[in-house]
Amino acid sequence: MKAQVDAQGRLRNKKRVSFAQDALRAPFVVMLLPFLILFLVFTIIPIGASVVLSFFDYDVVNTPSFIGLDNYLRMFINDYEFPIAVANTLKFSVVTGPISFALAFMLAWMINEFGPKTRSVLSFLFYSPALVGNGYFIWQIMFSGDSYGYINSLLLSMGLVTDPIQWFRDPNYAFGIVMIVQLWMSMGISFLANIAGLNNVDESLYEAGAIDGVRNRWAELWYITVPSMKSILLFSAVMQVQATFSISSIATTLTGFPSVNHSTETILTHITDVGTVRFDMGYASALSVFLFAMMMIVRLGIGRLLVSKD
Repeated sequence: MKAQVDAQGRLRNKKRVSFAQDALRAPFVVMLLPFLILFLVFTIIPIGASVVLSFFDYDVVNTPSFIGLDNYLRMFINDYEFPIAVANTLKFSVVTGPISFALAFMLAWMINEFGPKTRSVLSFLFYSPALVGNGYFIWQIMFSGDSYGYINSLLLSMGLVTDPIQWFRDPNYAFGIVMIVQLWMSMGISFLANIAGLNNVDESLYEAGAIDGVRNRWAELWYITVPSMKSILLFSAVMQVQATFSISSIATTLTGFPSVNHSTETILTHITDVGTVRFDMGYASALSVFLFAMMMIVRLGIGRLLVSKD
């Protein structure tokens, strides 16, 4: 009998603790609710709608008709532009992703060594390309295909060329230029995140490292700084994945669409063409699902590399 009474008392205490914990969580839930609603409406529902629509033939005007896996089969069998777009997207991601990720971290690490005022000025300068959304238009002037373009004017004045080079119309140059512009544009958010992460590393860890035998800055970087910034590095890597797999406006603005020999066509530009020009929304949804799957696979792979169990 006594044991039963004790068990009931423990159950009541657990209920009181649970109620108290729920009461403490309530303000946080209320604060998160607007974001959760927006996330549901503008992210989760559109993703789900794209997955469902990818199994339909839909031209925006007529009623969608179910066609099963035909859109996915068309993607791999009948669409000659698709493998070109995938190859270009992978080349962009393999080259610009790791380079911009490494540059953002190394620049933040070096700038963090300066004083507060100098660090603020340099941080603004490196973040400024991300602040000006259409800042890459300056590259159109630099690589303009006539003699008034800065690069062509310089080459002509030095006698290195006799005719202006059509930078954005030549597949040998167009892809590399778009890659350089993407690198220039994509470091902003990752750079700021790394600066913030470096400023929040516990200084006592460096003192402990010096006692344990860490004798130079490179050893500090490898054994103390990087392990202390795993979450920030993961965020930076995810942002770079999103940026490199979402190259579209830069490529179409600089090289036009379609580019010569589809030299700068990516999956996203192909989706834009299929969905907004041809109004083949079912196939565009299938392409979007494929792109989302690629990004998720890369994201999970990066997560495994950067966040390991202690």
